[in-house]
Amino acid sequence: MSQRQLKFLVDVGVGKRVETWLGKNGYDVKAVRDLNPSMEDEEILTIAVSEGRMVITMDKGFGELVYHSGLAHAGVLLLRLEDAKADEKAKVMESILKQYSDKLANHFCVFQGGKLRIRR
Repeated sequence: MSQRQLKFLVDVGVGKRVETWLGKNGYDVKAVRDLNPSMEDEEILTIAVSEGRMVITMDKGFGELVYHSGLAHAGVLLLRLEDAKADEKAKVMESILKQYSDKLANHFCVFQGGKLRIRR
């Protein structure tokens, strides 16, 4: 899958800057803030699966849903960047997509401490 084929659903906590960066760089992106900012995580996953979108989130609860509840997903990218500014988050996304875009789809990925872990 080429990077431009990746589609994303960006969770509210990630921020507008990442949504904007993705859109400007040719990605198909939807934002939870535009759909329903108080949407439940399960509903976010349901929409993402139905539209073939990878969820980008900073909410660790998605790990619980995917691994312990076994909910289907089309990929989750958990950014552990709690203290990061908007520009830093956008730079991290750029770096991740430049290096790993062909490995992200349908995987649960965690970015923390400058490293990306990709799990099935």
